[in-house]
Amino acid sequence: MTTDQPRSRFFSRMRHAGFVLLVGLACAWAAAALSLQMAGVVEWLSLAALALVGGVVLMLRFRQPGRAWAVFAISALAVAGWYQTLQPRQDRDWAPDVAHGVSARLEGAIVTLENVRNFAWSSADAAVPRWETRRYDLDQLQTVDMITSTWGDPDIAHLIVSFGFADGQRVAFSVEIRKELGESFSSIGGFFRQFELALIAADENDIVRLRTNLRGEDVHLFPVKLNADQRRVLFLSYVNFGNQLAAKPEFYNTVTANCASTVYTLVKVIKPDMPLDSRLLFSGQLPEYIDELGGLQGDVPMVERRLSAAISAKARAADPGADFSAVIRR
Repeated sequence: MTTDQPRSRFFSRMRHAGFVLLVGLACAWAAAALSLQMAGVVEWLSLAALALVGGVVLMLRFRQPGRAWAVFAISALAVAGWYQTLQPRQDRDWAPDVAHGVSARLEGAIVTLENVRNFAWSSADAAVPRWETRRYDLDQLQTVDMITSTWGDPDIAHLIVSFGFADGQRVAFSVEIRKELGESFSSIGGFFRQFELALIAADENDIVRLRTNLRGEDVHLFPVKLNADQRRVLFLSYVNFGNQLAAKPEFYNTVTANCASTVYTLVKVIKPDMPLDSRLLFSGQLPEYIDELGGLQGDVPMVERRLSAAISAKARAADPGADFSAVIRR
């Protein structure tokens, strides 16, 4: 036996192992996609067909490698073709809190927002729905606040951006999954086109109070340092994004199109050279990221900044008839 023979067998085994791993990963991905998109008998039949094809491919690999690759390629193209037929839609039976996304009309400095959410929440799951039309004067735009909300893992946060005007009005924008009635959030489903994307514009007494008082989340409010032009551009980037989704729906994605990554895209309008950072995935660390870029007001250590930014206790102590936005900023 020559020394080349053991080496040849080793590389042959490695090729076999690599092929098995490739088929296994492809089948796992396809199984997850089918399970999330199919239901009932169709789901089980699809998964059974997938298992059969995977078994045939692996069997052929050891007998007829060329045919194994051919069957694998044809099957992969079939699954990819089916997956591309999944398109975002506007006409599903939506959950009440995401029944409408915001859209806008711009007339000079006046922005009219349609479908501003102002629900009266009685519990984390029940509310009297109110969708309102509100007008804002961009010449009166004075403040921008970044609001983060965590519920367990402090490194994972939901992000809300709130704009304040000289006349006392405030409107908060939140990029969210657009759930269907009865659906709940799934980070896995977010990888497989399970949810559409929604931009919600809301009153703080709705969207922030829901998180502080009814869901019991840990919420922080950080004033953002922007000049008048930057505030205006950022506000209009949200307005344009809302109109974009109204005209052409998009899928939510757990990594590439979530509340933090989408806001990053919007913020690049005002800071094109904003660097990518892992904290866009670990969104609970976004305040530190923005602070390092010089984007938060004041010059204090981040530990102190976080303490002063905590608003959940203030919100829960607020009188029912008090000005909620004023209370959480005291």
